[in-house]
Amino acid sequence: MGATTRRWLTAAAATVAVLLLGAGAVQAAEREPTGPVQPNIIAAALYSLGAPTIAPPGANDWNCKPSARHPNPVLLSNGTTANAYENWANLSKKLADAGYCVFAGNFGGAPGSFLQTVGPIADTAKALAAFGDKILARTGASKLDVVGHSQGGMNIRYWIKYLGGADKISRLVGLSPSNHGTDLFGLLSTLERIPGVPAALGTLCPSCNEQAVGSGFLADLNAGGETVPGIQYTVIQTRYDDVVTPYPSAFLAAAPNVKNILLQNVCVLDFTDHLGITYDPVAEGLVLNALDPAHAKTPPCVPVPPVIG
Repeated sequence: MGATTRRWLTAAAATVAVLLLGAGAVQAAEREPTGPVQPNIIAAALYSLGAPTIAPPGANDWNCKPSARHPNPVLLSNGTTANAYENWANLSKKLADAGYCVFAGNFGGAPGSFLQTVGPIADTAKALAAFGDKILARTGASKLDVVGHSQGGMNIRYWIKYLGGADKISRLVGLSPSNHGTDLFGLLSTLERIPGVPAALGTLCPSCNEQAVGSGFLADLNAGGETVPGIQYTVIQTRYDDVVTPYPSAFLAAAPNVKNILLQNVCVLDFTDHLGITYDPVAEGLVLNALDPAHAKTPPCVPVPPVIG
């Protein structure tokens, strides 16, 4: 073999190596940095104070391709004030370990801020819809399943009703969703009667005002029917909800495609509250069942105390 040939072969090999290394670097960049699994929302919140944009474990692998068993990627939708890591630093890993492509983002807050999902609900829903379109394009899936907590289980319904989500969402699973708003045991209703308070709250947290019982936003969202055919809705609520009150307001109107589940009817020993429900093992088991009813399993019933924050 002549020197010229060897030089060409060496150069070709080096080029291939660079291309492969480059592809590997691109592939690595497609996996967003993730934080560790957390046991509860308080631990997750404390961790995310120093890393508010970190993705929850198991989420945001943009190379993930849905399997035949789980063809729909799962989008996790945050509750009011919560960032993605804070809300989902446990369930996201369980979903990924179960074989789902899982995605979560931060919307409705200042970029990089610890507090998210506080802006106008319609704007947050538009950002979620755009994120959903990106997930569908990157994974090649035709539809999404969505799991949302609190506002995150309700604002998806705005996407469905007004932003074309009815054609893109197969299942919506809400954990303590604010489907009919909250009165915070009467506190919010009282505060809204004090001059200046609604305006101040609307400046700091527009979505808080919009989730008050009787708000114009909720009246419009629920008018003409709360659900649409073709989407399977599951609501998982706890009797001990201390944010969405009264707790039955989370439930959707009865329909053939709606399943309302009270956590304590599954496990009477479960004392999980609003903040703790996304970390609750019984609720997590019910989420997995709702996403894959053909392989549903009875969640283990163990005593779960409320989160004291």
